[in-house]
Order: sequence, then structure tokens, then C-alpha cells
Amino acid sequence: MYLCGIMEKFDVHILGCGSALPTTRHSSSSQVVNLRDKLYMIDCGEGTQLQFRKAKLKFSRLNHIFISHLHGDHCFGLLGLISTLNLLGRTAELHIYSPKGLEELLKPMLSFFCRQITFEVCFHEFDTKKADVIYEDRSLVVSSIPLKHRMPCCGFLFAEKQLPNHIKRDMVDFYKVPVFELNRIKNGADYITPEGETIPNSILTTPSESPRKYAYCSDTIYHPVIVEQVKGVDLLFHESTFLTGEIGRAKETFHSTAAQAAHIARMAEVKRLLIGHFSARYEDDSLFYDEAAAIFPDTILAKEMLCIPV
Repeated sequence: MYLCGIMEKFDVHILGCGSALPTTRHSSSSQVVNLRDKLYMIDCGEGTQLQFRKAKLKFSRLNHIFISHLHGDHCFGLLGLISTLNLLGRTAELHIYSPKGLEELLKPMLSFFCRQITFEVCFHEFDTKKADVIYEDRSLVVSSIPLKHRMPCCGFLFAEKQLPNHIKRDMVDFYKVPVFELNRIKNGADYITPEGETIPNSILTTPSESPRKYAYCSDTIYHPVIVEQVKGVDLLFHESTFLTGEIGRAKETFHSTAAQAAHIARMAEVKRLLIGHFSARYEDDSLFYDEAAAIFPDTILAKEMLCIPV
């Protein structure tokens, strides 16, 4: 619900925005989406649990983890995180969504290091070759975004569901609408008075705010196919491992440049672009911003502990 016209929380926390080679400047890939105080983790590189603590997020609110692909800088932190949750006495299920193979890799390690685990780890595999809904609850739909990398890889689209209309209290009182009718009216129904008069929904309610969308595009070569799926999102994260001077290296390793990320954002007409997954070869992150912002001005440079409202 919305209170006093203020939109509910929908934030993206950057825990790590570096690429495969560790540096002292950036942590490995991980983000947390906070939607109405439910936490959804995206990727879990080495050291993610420490970054999670630094961000002052609550482990108890984390129930779903989405892994884009099985390169170590996107999943090496899972074992440590699960071990810590076990030490904390967690009992709620933890759901992990990933391409095929993660369960086979992780279960033997969990059996060895977490023999007396206090909660169930539930693995959900998704097909990286097609866009599909992989998670849904009352507030949110998460869909996969097929990407093009050296191994099966998907991004994720977090789409808030449309909330019910807002009741106009004065009009509801004026037409003496019974309390039991209010839910129907919030969801778009007209009201029919005892005398048979139809009161249009538009008189009794105002529309709720437009649902918000966040798209996370992990490791991928420049892949304009994704434009249609991320069209018009409020915030797009797109990897920007290299600058244009290394475009050959980007193509060879199936990564993107900052300029290519900006071209995707412009074609998709997104509201804002967030760039990250920076190669360790660059010491000045502002170069990424300069390259992307020249093409798509509303660009944000990722950095650890940054929190961005969607």
C-alpha cells in the first residue's frame, strides 16, 4: 500500500561492482534489491556477506538469491553466506535461482561444511535461452533476460506489480459505499447503489502510481536483442567492463564497453543507466562515466555501498 502519497521502498544496493580480478578498489559482483523491506540478492561474489553487513542490511529479510551465471566472481560468496546464515540459526528456507549446474556444485560443499544446517536451501534452475518468469509474489515479478556470454548467462528484470487504486474518502462517504465494497472498488470495479445507479470507478478512486522496473544485465557482449525486454525501465544496470579503446578485448571475452552499455540504454529509452563490473586494468572509474554519459547523459557510476532508489 502507499501512505500519504509516498511510494514504498524500491532500492538497489551495490555491494560489489568489480569484475573477475579482485582489487582493493572494488568488491566482486553483488547487488541487493530492497522492495518494501524484502531483500532479493543478485549475484554473490566472494566477500558478499561482509559487504552485506557493511550496508547494514538484515540477513533475516533475505530469502531469494538470483545468480546470473556460474563464473566465480558471481557466485564464490554463496558458501560463506549460507554458512553464516546457518551459524545465525536461520530456519526459513533460502531460495537460489540459477542456470543449471549450481546445485550439483554447491551441495557437496554444503554437506561437508554445513553438516547440521538448520534450514533448507532450495535450488531453482532456469533456462538461459529464453525469457521467462522465474519468481513471483504479491508485489513483484522477476523475469530472466537471456544474455550472450562465454557460458550460459541471464540478467533479471524486477517488475513491481500494479497496486490497487486509491480510495477518494470524501466520494465514498458521499455515496455511502459499504465497507465490504471497498476492495472491489480499489481493484477497478464501479459501485452500484441500492437504487441501481452506477457510480463510475473514476469518481471513487485515483490511480495508484505506475509500477517501477529494474533491469540487471550481467556479463554480456553487446547484445541489442535485449532492448525490447528492458524498454522503458526506470533503472538499467548494464555491465561496462571495458572502455572503447579495448573494444577488441571486450568482444573476445564477451563483455561490453561503457559506450555500448549507453547505446543499449538509449535504444531502450530507459530512464537511468547504472554501469559497473569494471575491469581491474583501469584505475580511474570516471573514464567509464565520461564515455557512457557522452551517449546517455542520465548515467550513474556504480560504487560499493551506493544505494539507488528505483
